[in-house]
Amino acid sequence: MKLYRLCSPALLLAVAPLLAHQLQAQQLPAANDWKPVDAALGRSGQMQPGDVYKFAMPRKDLKVTKDGVTIAPGLALGSWAAFKKMGDETMLMGDLVLTEDEIEPVMLKLQQEGIEQTAIHNHLLGETPRIMYMHVGGHGDAVKLATSLASALALTKTPGGSSPRTSNVAEAPAPTTGAPSATPKPIDLDTKGVEQALGLSGKVNGGILQFGIPRKEKITEGGMEIPPSMGTATAINFQPTGAGKAAISGDFVLLANEVNPVIRALRTHGIEVEAMHNHMLTEQPHLYFMHFWANDDATKLAQGLRAALDQTNSVKSATK
Repeated sequence: MKLYRLCSPALLLAVAPLLAHQLQAQQLPAANDWKPVDAALGRSGQMQPGDVYKFAMPRKDLKVTKDGVTIAPGLALGSWAAFKKMGDETMLMGDLVLTEDEIEPVMLKLQQEGIEQTAIHNHLLGETPRIMYMHVGGHGDAVKLATSLASALALTKTPGGSSPRTSNVAEAPAPTTGAPSATPKPIDLDTKGVEQALGLSGKVNGGILQFGIPRKEKITEGGMEIPPSMGTATAINFQPTGAGKAAISGDFVLLANEVNPVIRALRTHGIEVEAMHNHMLTEQPHLYFMHFWANDDATKLAQGLRAALDQTNSVKSATK
């Protein structure tokens, strides 16, 4: 009789809402688990494709010029950090935009906190002041990683970084990721012409027309897949400079056999190659990152960038 009562339809109907609530409660924390990471880093992140939680930290405090162009943060000054849970631990990857005097203290603090440097280099040439880029990586507890990163950011003038535990500033998305605002402001650029020449749809974010183009290969590190939103997608950014012109910057993500064909395609179309190097250490297949720059007719530059993309194994008809 007791077993019958336990299994009776009436009782099942009564407990069904409770069971549903418990099941929902078990499912919800996956989305909310990042709140302690927000608190530790002192800013709000955004979910990205591939279950990546990403923070954008544009260096809005810097006034950087190159070839007479004042570089907008979204063009080439976007620090970022991305977290992805991998079983019982979390993988961190990021890129910190630093002035020359910030490099040594930030590096020392990160080393003390167990976060590794995977590259330190330029992305531009001839800019004023000189800007360097420190690529970082780590594995472990997400909150500890965020706390360690915050302690290093506090040694810089990165907006929101001076009080990492109290600031809760939601920064604009990083150049290669993040959702555009619901009603982006129009920019002084023939965006449709650029998109048509490039053969891709972009997004306007922070006054910059941005494109993110993933590769077709599966990129892994230590057996873990690295989604495009963690920095393995080619990034192309257009900043209007007036009269139909734009300054362009970003990086092509390349295999070894694509490097020189892409250099030739860019140089043929008047686009300068500013740097070529690694961003990671043990990824498979091994990737090279080629940074570029030009300031010319936007549509003409888009045609040149398309010619370079055609030399790569990128998903040329898709954008993020």
